[in-house]
Amino acid sequence: MSAEVLIHSHANVGHLSLNRPKAIHALTQGMCSAMLAALTEWAADSAVKAVIVDHAEGRGFCAGGDIAVLRDSALNDGGAAGRAFFHKEYQLNHQMFTYPKPIVAFMDGITMGGGVGISLPAQYRVATENTRFAMPETGIGLFSDVGGGWYLSRLGGRIGQFLALTGARLDGAECLWTGLATHYLPSSDLAEAKARIIAHPDRIAGILAEMAVTPPHPRIADNAAQIAHHFASDSFEEILTSLEADEGDWAAKELAALRSKSPQSCKVSLRQLALGAGMADFAEVMQMEFRIAARVLILPDFAEGVRAVITDKTGDPKWSPASPQGVTAAMLDAIFAPLPQDQEWNPL
Repeated sequence: MSAEVLIHSHANVGHLSLNRPKAIHALTQGMCSAMLAALTEWAADSAVKAVIVDHAEGRGFCAGGDIAVLRDSALNDGGAAGRAFFHKEYQLNHQMFTYPKPIVAFMDGITMGGGVGISLPAQYRVATENTRFAMPETGIGLFSDVGGGWYLSRLGGRIGQFLALTGARLDGAECLWTGLATHYLPSSDLAEAKARIIAHPDRIAGILAEMAVTPPHPRIADNAAQIAHHFASDSFEEILTSLEADEGDWAAKELAALRSKSPQSCKVSLRQLALGAGMADFAEVMQMEFRIAARVLILPDFAEGVRAVITDKTGDPKWSPASPQGVTAAMLDAIFAPLPQDQEWNPL
């Protein structure tokens, strides 16, 4: 059996290549541990000047975390294995965010959930015509974790709130326009870009600037004013009311999307981003997100959302509570509350 992460170094560049193509490189706890160990070793190795993160083959960079394992944990071990996975994954996210050497992430293909968590911390984030970026967690009873409280809350024009709530997919051009990506390259040029970075790791910025091309028009730019208007509030009910009052096709489409999501997850996401925007330390965001993850993992919406969307594919989740009004402030307070000291998240 081949390794789920291919770990090697070329001259002065470390290289992490995700290698679970049949699962679109969805992350396991073992993959996170292997990446943590390699990055720790390279951080201490003066010969390594930079790190490349990509995928070995297949149609996506990384589709997220291993949802089947998380659901099994929620149903069968009280969430213990799921919490262990999140703890390790968030340590990797934090390690990459604070890494002392430049990381280049190639977001070629599907980049969702956990894939966002290992690409957005990178100093250089390369999108292509194949990029499909999304944080679709509200559709399965989770929330935009892996640092979403940091990254999404810092996007302008309420685009982060829009992405977190609707799970909207962005293409590579839209990723560049929003700032989620730093460069846009044709996928046919990625091998050359990597070779040039390996040959000259001191020239990453120049190499990517030289090879970058002008992307197509970013479609999200056409809807930016509507996003800023309708998603202006941190109240989920007020966002729904705003969309309901708009008779246009775009508002109707987004309203329908929001009505299909877990009301609990949507309210959690809005509070997560509101709090994350005011946090000065990425580790503080990760601690908050671990508290949320530890709790929503074992609440009914997650197992039900995965059943309806992924396992049975019936598309008919029965959310609990079923309405936004049923998700009270007290329920949210309990989800965000500190964990017992011996259960809190800590950086590596």
